[in-house]
Parts: sequence; structure tokens; C-alpha cells
Amino acid sequence: MQKGKPAKKYSQAGRLHSIIRLFEARRGMTLDDLAEECGVDRRTIHRDLNAVEEAGYTLTSEWQGGKKVYSFLTKSRNIPPITFTLPQLMSLYLLRSLGVYLAGTPFQAEIEELFRAITSVLPDRYAAHLDRIARVSLPILHGARDYSAAAGYFEGLQRALLHQYRVRLSYAKKGRDEHDEYETDPYTLVFHKGGIYLLGYAHNRKAMRLFALERIRGIEVTRQRFEIPEGYQPEAHFRSAFGLVNDTPMKVRVRFSPDVAHAVKERIWMPGQKIRTDRDGRVTVEFEAAGEMELVSWILSYGMHAEVLDPPELRREVKRQVREMRQYYRSREKKQERAVKQ
Repeated sequence: MQKGKPAKKYSQAGRLHSIIRLFEARRGMTLDDLAEECGVDRRTIHRDLNAVEEAGYTLTSEWQGGKKVYSFLTKSRNIPPITFTLPQLMSLYLLRSLGVYLAGTPFQAEIEELFRAITSVLPDRYAAHLDRIARVSLPILHGARDYSAAAGYFEGLQRALLHQYRVRLSYAKKGRDEHDEYETDPYTLVFHKGGIYLLGYAHNRKAMRLFALERIRGIEVTRQRFEIPEGYQPEAHFRSAFGLVNDTPMKVRVRFSPDVAHAVKERIWMPGQKIRTDRDGRVTVEFEAAGEMELVSWILSYGMHAEVLDPPELRREVKRQVREMRQYYRSREKKQERAVKQ
């Protein structure tokens, strides 16, 4: 509190009114700013912020100059009417079509509700174009995730992500009926190959963890707030990963036959990659990446058209899987032959 400034004495109701007024008048405020304005300590302000949100005001926070600054998520009275051009509508409907990856989740229903609201304010002259605009993109999804077992927990997860509440997750073990329990600060939703994952800090594991949303079997949203670490960047967690697995990076070299060379060299597989084409039309891709099993899956997807040059351990793993696959098919064929003779 500033020297010579008289202490203010507010009831909680008075402080809440003051806090709401301050947020509406300013771009953002720190806990210290609010504590000074209201004449209370930071702990009291924390409780007041919880009460403000319970009253229906959504708060967000970000780091500015080493300090955490709070503000309202939206200020509806300051939002001007929104208009769209036809190219902008086309881009919006492209994003909407990608909602097929969210099927079975509340996110898809909210996207549809958003587009109903957009449609209701469009000029009449655009109405005739809407059907055509809705068909300018077509996502084709294979291996869609089944979110039916976890869909009931998504609302709580949304609330925890928006308000930065710690959660207790019950998480199904891979391929088993047993569950693990995690006390987690949810940071970011990650989308990868049609799947949705939660990236957060698991306190009982003392490490960052990635959770597949379809495997969530229970969630308890606590009233305990958490703070996202200053400088946190979710993309940094996957910087070295070929997919989602972030283990020890390896230097990878894979050579592709001329039959698939055109498709391989037109894509960015990893930042900093090097691509070389030899006189026979073969393409060699070189990069550094983590995630052995994801790399093996990618290489095997090209069949005989891809050969691992480095590292040796990756080459051995690909050879092992090819050998075991061959043995499996041979044994199946022999069983079928014996069954036919009998």
C-alpha cells in the first residue's frame, strides 16, 4: 500500500463490485494492484477472484514483464458488430469442416452453435451462398477416436482449462481396465492425427504428462488455482518429437525410391530437415527427431520404398518388425494350408 494512502475498508460485496469495475476500466491488473486498490492481502484477493468467477465473469491471465496480469476474457459491451466477406466465410467453413475430428465431444456442438449465431447475423445477400460455402471443403477421416466413454468429463475439463483449476484425473491404462490417478494442472489441448490430448503437469509424477482424452474415466475439478509457468510454450514440449513421444532424439537418414520421391520431398517432416536427390532419382531425407516407434511406423508405411540408413538401432528395429511380420504371415499361410488338406 502506498505511503500516506488511507486504508480502504470494504465488505466482500463491496470489493467484488470494485474489482469488476477495475477490470472493466483497465486492460489488466496484477494481484498486487488489486490488493493495493482494495486494501487487502493477496490471499483475500485470490478468494475474491474466485467469487467474481462464480458470479459469471470469466477471467484469464497472462505474463507481462515478469508479472501475472488478470483480465476479463471478454468485454462484450466493447465488441463492435462483426461482418464477414465471402472469402472469410469460406475460411470459417473450412475450419468448421475440421470439426469432424471432434465428433462425440462438446466442442463440436459448440462449434455448430457458433455457426448458427454467425448465420443469424449474415446479410440476406449471403444466404444463397451458404450451402455452396459449406461444401467447399471435405475432410476424410480414418481411424476416428471414440470419445463416448469420456464425453461426460469434457465440460469439467473445459472449465478447468479456462479458469486454471487443478484436476484429479482417473485415467485408463493402455489396453487394460485398470485406472491410474493423476493430480494435474491442465495446460493445453493438443491435436495430433485426429486425436485430442491434454498436456499438463502431473504433481504425483512430478513431470509433464500427455493424456489421450478418450482414456479419461473420471475428473474432479478442484477449486485450487494453478499458475502456468512463466515462459511456458506448449510447442517446445514437442520440438524434438516426430509425433508426440518426446524421448532421446536421434539423427535419422531414410532413403526413398524414385516411385515415392515426389511425395516425400514436397513435405516438411521435421524443422531443419535436409533433402537430397541422387542421379537415380532416389531421395534421402535427413533430420533429428525423437520417438522411435512413431518413426518406425512412418518408415513401414512406405513399405519397400523406404530404407533406413541411420541410425543403426532404428534400422535394426525396422528389420526386426519386417522379419516378424514375414514369419507371422508364413505361419498363418501354413495353418491355412493344413486346414485345407484336412
